[in-house]
Amino acid sequence: MPQNEGAAESARDVTCEIMRPSMAMLPAYVAALEGGWSPDNLRHAVAGEQLAHIERDPEGFLAGLDDPEAKGPPMELPNGLRVPRLPGFRRWIWDGEFCGTIGLRWPADRGPLPPHVLGHIGYTIIPSKRRRGYATRALGLMLGEARRVGLSYVELTTDTDNDASQKVILANGGVLVERFVKHEAYGMAHGLRFRIELH
Repeated sequence: MPQNEGAAESARDVTCEIMRPSMAMLPAYVAALEGGWSPDNLRHAVAGEQLAHIERDPEGFLAGLDDPEAKGPPMELPNGLRVPRLPGFRRWIWDGEFCGTIGLRWPADRGPLPPHVLGHIGYTIIPSKRRRGYATRALGLMLGEARRVGLSYVELTTDTDNDASQKVILANGGVLVERFVKHEAYGMAHGLRFRIELH
């Protein structure tokens, strides 16, 4: 699920890219984690878990961010439930500095997402880089990756009051599909589901 970026964004004149995480970029990622940012806006403990993993095995940490065959361990949901991992990968948003992350996941059969998965794509921007259009551009770039893995559409979800992320999705061709109640792992909260067709 996209994180609230604090303002509507425009991708005009934005020069950030989405990059496969690397050892050269890792210190900037670590600095963001140590500064209080979390790559998971639902499980903030992930930041500490990742710092420990990086200290123990930086190469293994980076390898685990690119998992198109779902070989990694099960995922832990906010309520502690552990579920099978979907194929997917994460990219780092980069403008010469670390800006945030964006991830893509999909069912192996390219069918509907399981009920506990809040969308094919999720992203978060570090506080100092928000309100610059980075989320809008990063999502647009990730749509190309979604086409390359064979998806015909992607779904993204937001909280009902997350106007900024809704505008990011709409700017990339998203259409509101439904208001829905999230899986019990997310407290049965209300959300909005958008779909972007990939032609």
